[in-house]
Amino acid sequence: MKLAIEGTCLCGAVKLGAARMPRQVIQCNCSVCRRYGTLWAYYRRADVRVSAPEDGLADYAWGDRTLRFVRCARCGCVTHWESLRPQGTRCGINMRNFDPAQLGAVRIRRLDGASSWKFLD
Repeated sequence: MKLAIEGTCLCGAVKLGAARMPRQVIQCNCSVCRRYGTLWAYYRRADVRVSAPEDGLADYAWGDRTLRFVRCARCGCVTHWESLRPQGTRCGINMRNFDPAQLGAVRIRRLDGASSWKFLD
């Protein structure tokens, strides 16, 4: 797969890439995303590449355990989330792990994941 965008965690152990630029990124205010300080870009899992050394990733499944949040086991940066549902084909990558210049004019949308699940902008 040819990557259109590439990034890494802080220490560089985890490498992320996607086949296309995101159309938009989401800043969610739910309890976990607010604490992680993430900017999510959503993709089909097949369009994302994550590479890490053996034992280089750690994860956390919260609430109803439909998602697992993944971070670098060395530096702790949250890199992405994956669906834990058998039919789940989507994932989100944390665009905070990419050089801001790569995002250019990509729109940042604010999502009220804490309450209404509606966009605030």
